[in-house]
Amino acid sequence: MQETDRRVPIDAQKVDAPLSQFAVFLVVSIRPGDGDLASVRDVLAGMDDLAKTVGFRDMGANLSCVVGIGSAAWDRFGRPDRPAELRPFPTIKTAAHSAPSTPGDLLFHIRADRADLCFEFERLLLDLLGDAVEVVDEVNGFRYFDARDLLGFVDGTANPSGAGMAEATLIGDEDPAFAGGSYVVVQKYLHDLAAWNAMTTEQQEAVIGRRKADNVELDDTEPQKAHKTLATITDDDGAEFEILRDNMPFGSPASGEFGTYFIGYTRRLWVIERMLKRMFIGDPPGLHDRILDVSTAVTGGTFFVPPLHLLEALGDGD
Repeated sequence: MQETDRRVPIDAQKVDAPLSQFAVFLVVSIRPGDGDLASVRDVLAGMDDLAKTVGFRDMGANLSCVVGIGSAAWDRFGRPDRPAELRPFPTIKTAAHSAPSTPGDLLFHIRADRADLCFEFERLLLDLLGDAVEVVDEVNGFRYFDARDLLGFVDGTANPSGAGMAEATLIGDEDPAFAGGSYVVVQKYLHDLAAWNAMTTEQQEAVIGRRKADNVELDDTEPQKAHKTLATITDDDGAEFEILRDNMPFGSPASGEFGTYFIGYTRRLWVIERMLKRMFIGDPPGLHDRILDVSTAVTGGTFFVPPLHLLEALGDGD
């Protein structure tokens, strides 16, 4: 059974920051030199101060930045212990579709209700990191209408709320050295909107498992399961293991690029890994998530989000 009542560490990063109007998803690799690693340590130790420096201009815009650390980078920081489930993103490859694992040591999830604050934070952050890192992916996301993706459906309906937020996203007594931390998985998906828009609304709704206009859930047509069903993981008693999604659309009509940046925070990394297996392999196997016929995953990364005292300790070399 899922644990439902526990104390939330007060120094958890702002995983539960309110859904924002804008976001930057920045993934970087740390260059191989010891001096580069030392420079990164210094920046990580000062992340909270940097957020205050930029965010004071408009406190109501809720600027925040969550920092995630990849498996290989965690090893480089030299700690004798590691989060129980921290591991690289697992590549999934089938005859029809694949979920690639792509490089990345650090994830910076920058959020605010003003695009200029996201821009300024990222600009100063990259100035501080300098040549110690190489940017491997940068996506600028935006909130689209009433929290819809570019496929036209509401995204993130099943997010936890209230007391369930911490239970779903923050590590607890099962891994006490890392209590208050979280796991985060990111993927960048590119959409073939021409193919999607060639489908009828009823066909689209069958793929997603919800009505397009009002977001009401629909029953699956067995044995083919809808996206919302394949992305739902339950225990033996039927209780759902929730995750926090803060997906955002991105794109450029001029270049014909349209996509969704998936980002999921979870207390239990295996939950998201199982979701992705069900989507790409199918349940039963062979009946994959039909959203993949119009949405192609081009990146994939897994990171650990340490609580603030561990993030500062990494920065101090402790």
